[in-house]
Order: sequence, then structure tokens, then C-alpha cells
Amino acid sequence: MKGRRGFQQSAFTLTDVAREAGVSEITVSRVIRAKGAIAEETRRRVEAAIRKVGYVPNRIAGSLASAGSDLIGIIIPSLGNIVFPDVLRGLHDAISGRGFRAVVSVTDYRLDAERDLVRALLSWRPAALIVTGCEHEPDSRHMLAHAGLTVVEVMDIDGDPIDIAVGMSHARAGRETAAFLLGRGYRRFGYVGHDLERDLRARRRREAFLATIRQAGASLAGEVIVPGPSSVPAGRTALAALRDAHGGIDAVYFSNDDMAIGGVFHCMAAGIAVPASLAIAGFNGLDMGQALPQPLTTVLTRRYEIGRCAGQAVLDRFDGLAVPAATDVGFELLPGATA
Repeated sequence: MKGRRGFQQSAFTLTDVAREAGVSEITVSRVIRAKGAIAEETRRRVEAAIRKVGYVPNRIAGSLASAGSDLIGIIIPSLGNIVFPDVLRGLHDAISGRGFRAVVSVTDYRLDAERDLVRALLSWRPAALIVTGCEHEPDSRHMLAHAGLTVVEVMDIDGDPIDIAVGMSHARAGRETAAFLLGRGYRRFGYVGHDLERDLRARRRREAFLATIRQAGASLAGEVIVPGPSSVPAGRTALAALRDAHGGIDAVYFSNDDMAIGGVFHCMAAGIAVPASLAIAGFNGLDMGQALPQPLTTVLTRRYEIGRCAGQAVLDRFDGLAVPAATDVGFELLPGATA
């Protein structure tokens, strides 16, 4: 059931936890507040019940809770990645005139950290919660689905939305980049990326890219994936390692523009002609990549628009207006001059 305040499903209560754990509500309260003597086995049983039902405590008491919150919780993977400040700027521009306040938390691309932040933010009963991506730990998804408020998943629309999704298809971006490079005649590819166990959207782009080139009869000659976050230095070092280990590659797909720009710098330092000897393609359409002597071949993502649309979805839901389950802001393939 959807109401004026948002995605309305009955939020679980302290009573539900007590029933699941087979203890009194007072015992549950003591465990949550870490007050009083509690047997270890009882504490574990209560904590297991809290996780199972997805209960979060309400830290806004009495009249404040009934009046509703003006907070919008936002959970993003990184502030170091230039992509997310653009999203936050669009979101701010959408909500700033309506009296809402944004509370931003960072996961460092860890789903377990997202779970803990979801629980913490929900305890303040925000007006809405904005999270990144459509892949979450089961506990996180359960809490979000039963939170009784508007939930917006941003950046990705490839999954099944909990409530509202605003973003783009990363699988389609990977396929279209592959199709573009295949159309330019490249057949022997390399891949350079960063931590794919954490950046699930980069992983989805890679999988779609590889599936597309293989369907066309082309091959992945080699890849280098750095364990840490993406960066220009990491891209430069990784491309050097890729070329040392695998010869004959004629095009390299990078997980994003940071890494691809580093690849361009490696080519400049090593005297490798781009794209005559090696083609390079990235993702995100960063201004820095387009300011290179040869503008980077990449996919331009509409990051500001994602944030603005997410904020508008929250406002529309608050105003009782219909909001689509998924909004695809699309993307643009920039041919550039590096492929």
C-alpha cells in the first residue's frame, strides 16, 4: 500500500521481535539498549530475531515521530569517485526548495556496510531512503522492503526495484560499447578494471561486453583487474602490465574513465600510437577524458539527471503523485578519438 509519505508496508515492531525470539518486549528493549543483565543465549536469540524480521528501532520519539521526518537518507559507495558528487548535486537541486535535509553515508562499495547503514538510517525514520544499485544483502533488502517509506535505488535499472529505481542499464552500456568497437574492426580485446567484487555495476558492464564480443567471434586476449579502487595511476600501471603479459591486443575496454585516462597516459609515455596501435574505451564521460588531446571514446552517463530524477521521485511520492517503478535516464556513446 502506498500513501502520502511513501512506500507503505507495515514496518515490523518490537512486539514482532519478542514473538519471534520467544521473550518479553522488555527483554528485547534491554538487548537493543544494552541495558541490564541479559543471558548470552538470550541476547543471541533476540539479535537473530531482529535480523530475521528486519526490525530497526525508532530513535525519534513521541510527537516528532508522528509529525514525520524531514530527513532523506542517502547511501553511496564513494565520495572519492567523481561520479557521485554529480548525483548528489542533482538530488540537492531537486529537494532543496522543499525543506528536506539530506544525510549522506558512504559504504566504500561494501554491501555489509550498506546493511549497517540502512539499519542506522531507518532508525531515524527518514522521509525517504536513497541507496545505490539494485543488489543488496538479503537483510538490507528485507529492511528496505518493509521500511514503510519511499525507497529509491539509483544508478542501475537492470534489477528488480524494491520500490523505485532511477538510472541506466549497465548491461546495455557494455553491449553497446562492444558493438561500437566491433564495428570499428577490432577483434582482439583486453580488459582493464578495478575491484569487481565490490563495484557490481562495473562487473555487469564487463560481463555484457565480453558476451557481445564472443558472440561476434572476437576474443578476450587478456585482462588485468586491480584489487583496489579505480584511479588514473592504477589504469596506467594495469595497462602496462596487460601489454607485458599479452601481445597482439588491438583494443582495451576499461572499467571507467579514470582507468582509461591512465591507459592513455601509459601510451603517451611508451610511445604507443592511439588508436593506430591500440584503441582505448572507457565509461562515464568525464570532462577530463574529453579534454585529452584525443578525446576519450566512452559512454556519457547522466549522473546529475539521475540525482535530480531521484529527488523528484521522492517529492512526487510525498505529494501523492504516481511514480514509475523504473526511470531510465539513458546514456550516450561518445565516439571520441581513441578508438
